[in-house]
Amino acid sequence: MTDITAFQVRKDALSETRLVTHPALKDGNDLKDGDVLVKIDRFAFTANNVTYGVVGERIGYWKFFPTGDGDWGIIPVWGFGDVIRSACAEVPVGTRLYGYWPMASHLVMTPAKVSDTRLFDGAAHRQDLPPVYNAYARVAQEDGYDPAMDDERMALYPLYATSFCLYDFFLDNDWFGAKTIVLPSASSKTAIGTAYALNTDAGRPRLVGLTSARNKAAVTALGLYDSVLDYDAIERLDADTPTAIIDMSGNGDVLGRLHRHLGDAMTYTSNVGVTHYEANAMGEDFIRSRSAMFFAPGHIQKRAKDWGPGEFERRAFAFWRDAAIKSRDWLTITRETGADAVGQVYREVLAGDTPADTVRVTGF
Repeated sequence: MTDITAFQVRKDALSETRLVTHPALKDGNDLKDGDVLVKIDRFAFTANNVTYGVVGERIGYWKFFPTGDGDWGIIPVWGFGDVIRSACAEVPVGTRLYGYWPMASHLVMTPAKVSDTRLFDGAAHRQDLPPVYNAYARVAQEDGYDPAMDDERMALYPLYATSFCLYDFFLDNDWFGAKTIVLPSASSKTAIGTAYALNTDAGRPRLVGLTSARNKAAVTALGLYDSVLDYDAIERLDADTPTAIIDMSGNGDVLGRLHRHLGDAMTYTSNVGVTHYEANAMGEDFIRSRSAMFFAPGHIQKRAKDWGPGEFERRAFAFWRDAAIKSRDWLTITRETGADAVGQVYREVLAGDTPADTVRVTGF
């Protein structure tokens, strides 16, 4: 009997955690017909995953891997897993998958819509959730699959796919009339990916990165922003130039100051993440009428209708691969395994103690 070890967090207090172990197959030793048991090999944990926990109730991230206890949840992560038992003829033992996993040692899946290069988890509780999170790549069958890029794929693809979405969203809306785009939390991986994407377009607006004083030199050295300011210099922005904001931080103080300073010149704010989750309450200066939460899966579904099945994934994957290779110039990926390591990585990322140029890869 295989046991699953899962790392759970209190939904209303993300710093409270516990390890829970239970049998993988609760109703006997045999998999149900059509199911597979996957050993989760390893996964990346970044501030993006913290966001999943912060907005878990609002957007539904807790629903993917339910615990059976309403107070406790499992934060989803991106990584690789291998099928170790199979009752599905289309998905044999040894199949390696990339996709969306629980912070756990194993997952029982119900493969559906199986093709040579991907499958979906057809578990009943996932049917009404965004398809992008239910899709798993069968990497061995992918054209040009390179195992040497597995760590970058875990660490960067979910973030850079969002970055590509943001670029495409702003382009599709004619930059919301902006001549300047400001990116707070400019050292975050999603912001850096967005800057990579925007820099592929010669017609883009001017880019300004906002970051902490300690990160300013490193962000400037990336060469991706036309200028870089620390948060104390927000009021130096030109308040007469139409300006849009792509915000990765969710920091109410920063956004309030930006909105107050820019006033009518602030054309649109896209709220993407909440890397500074403890400060995500928006104050009275926040202009809600010209702000909206950005939900990448919704944009991907729109593009699936606009461009046809698979075309968004093709374009986003090509962008990610190019940007990930460029990111090797500045990115450090660490790898630690074991239950203790999972907990340590979680606590450090939650506390904001992981350097901006580092991604933590872990697993049981």
